[in-house]
Amino acid sequence: MSRVTVHRKAHFNAAHRLYREDWSDEKNELIFDKCSNPNYHGHNYELIVSVTGEIDQETGFVVDLKWLKELIHDKIETIFDHKNLNLDLPYFKDLNPTAENISVVIYNILRAEIKSNLDVKITLYETPRNFVTYPA
Repeated sequence: MSRVTVHRKAHFNAAHRLYREDWSDEKNELIFDKCSNPNYHGHNYELIVSVTGEIDQETGFVVDLKWLKELIHDKIETIFDHKNLNLDLPYFKDLNPTAENISVVIYNILRAEIKSNLDVKITLYETPRNFVTYPA
C-alpha cells in the first residue's frame, strides 16, 4: 500500500502575551522581549495540517479534504480567530501561548477527531520566518 501525506492550509488572527506571572516584569521582558508587552500583540497565524496514511482503495483519498477543511474551520479557526489567546481560550489559562504550545493544543484538538490509523502533523507559522512543527 502507498502512504501519502495530504495537507490543508488555514489561518487565524490572534493576540497573545508571553509572560510568566511568577517572574518580574524585568525578567519577562528580558526573556520574551517585545512579546511580553502587557497590552498584548497579534499575529496572522498560518496553519498547515498534514495527514499521512494509506490511500483508501474505494475513494482514492487518504482523508476527504472537504471534511478536513470543515474540521479545521469548526475546531480551530472559529475558536482561535480574532481572540486574545491568554484571555479568551481556556487552553492557555495556565499555559504560555508560545507558538510551540499553540501547536500542541491544536494537534490535541484535531488528533481527537482524526482516525487513529492516520498520522497527524501540525505546522504553525507565527510569522513568515518563524514556525514550529508538532510532533517533531
